Amino acid sequence: MKFIDTLKGSFYEKIMPEGWDFEKMDACCDQSRNPESIYVREGFWDEGFEPVGCATLEDFNIKMGYELAYRIRKSRESGELLALIIPVGPLGMYRWAIYFLTQWKVSCDHVWGFNMDEWSDASGNTFPASHPYSFEYCMRKTFYEPLKDLTVPENQRNFATKENLPTYAGKIAALREKGAKLITVYGIGRMMHIAFWEPHFAADYADDAEWRKSEYRIAGNLHPLTIEQCALLCFKGRTPLMTCWGNTIGPGLFLSSDYAIGGADGIFGRGMQWQGLSLWVTLKHGPSMWIPSSFMPTLPGKLFFVDDLKETLDVEYN
Repeated sequence: MKFIDTLKGSFYEKIMPEGWDFEKMDACCDQSRNPESIYVREGFWDEGFEPVGCATLEDFNIKMGYELAYRIRKSRESGELLALIIPVGPLGMYRWAIYFLTQWKVSCDHVWGFNMDEWSDASGNTFPASHPYSFEYCMRKTFYEPLKDLTVPENQRNFATKENLPTYAGKIAALREKGAKLITVYGIGRMMHIAFWEPHFAADYADDAEWRKSEYRIAGNLHPLTIEQCALLCFKGRTPLMTCWGNTIGPGLFLSSDYAIGGADGIFGRGMQWQGLSLWVTLKHGPSMWIPSSFMPTLPGKLFFVDDLKETLDVEYN
């Protein structure tokens, strides 16, 4: 018996994205019989795309933080402005990005930050900026404030409120007219979302081409598994603290990036993990609007992951 054989008529069938081909997705994971096959290049990968394995979670944080800091430093040394689409997580990278930028004494006054998403209610209203649950508060405390005098100027920081999110595209376009590069930093969701751009949003579009033009969504209806993922990772499993909606950038922004820095660090310990499926499908499935993360290998950049995620086959009951 397998999931695919028992799905029909189950409650789970009601919440799965209609465009998901579970047999194809499972075949992506089956390649983990040879874990090193994760590095085998696929035809849809950009020639500048590279998956980067990390032996431990701390290695992951260091490497991803270094990559972010290096790209900020490189843009400054090149005399370029930098538009940076950034997430609240993976959070561990920011401590190391701050360390490297501080050691190199690199000012970020050439950087414009665009937070990719934010919790909301069904109308797109968000927490106050001072609320400790808000992504804005987290970003200030985790990245902007610890950089001290090297930080991104306050008037160059953007957060995904329902008033400001619709202005992102115009602001980024104006920066690009001045020669700015656009870099997106991202994590991969359990439902293979990028930001809060969920797979079931695809039902609202005629085809990939139309889907790719969408720049944002106010009060996106979050998938139940996204809500549970965030409850586990952000609220110690306390689902009642979660919201069911989120403001988010769309593929019209993140797929227009000049470079992308991705991360997958979904390990729990004792052999448990939640992101192996998401990682293998992202790398091996091929682009589909029903799997937002499947487009990320089509961009130049690096996708960092913890090596334990290469293992998706061993079953051990402890």
